Amino acid sequence: MIPAPITCPEMNVLEDWIDYNGHMNMAFYHVVFDKSLDTVYDDLGIGAAYVETEGGSLFTLEVHVNYLQEVALGDPLRVTWRLLDFDAKRIHFFEEMYHADEGFLVATSEQMAMHIDMNTRRSSSLPDRVQETLAKILRQHSELALPPQAGNAIRIRR
Repeated sequence: MIPAPITCPEMNVLEDWIDYNGHMNMAFYHVVFDKSLDTVYDDLGIGAAYVETEGGSLFTLEVHVNYLQEVALGDPLRVTWRLLDFDAKRIHFFEEMYHADEGFLVATSEQMAMHIDMNTRRSSSLPDRVQETLAKILRQHSELALPPQAGNAIRIRR
């Protein structure tokens, strides 16, 4: 059975990530989400080794982050990953960052990634084996309630 959502390894807020406001700077939320994504891609067989052995990779097309709670130096973070949708070339997914000890939701990241042939630097289809795995994951993850932050647009609500 495929976990729904997939839980990534925990990490702690580092000193270099703290800004002049005394909390984790917005840029490092992206770092945490990206490092967590590396773990998922490795597990799917489309991570760093895949670039070297098969000449494919995934490039991020769009990211939408919601910053919900502050975290400080040393705070433990846990990221979960869930698949929202995919097609032959794209993966649409959602990550949630939690304070690992206290359990509150820190931030969310909704992303769209495109599969790239690294020889041509153009979009290309994901390998069949990866699409088959993604189909299994999507069946499991589609049973989860859609997060309220998913699909949000940036705008001033009136």
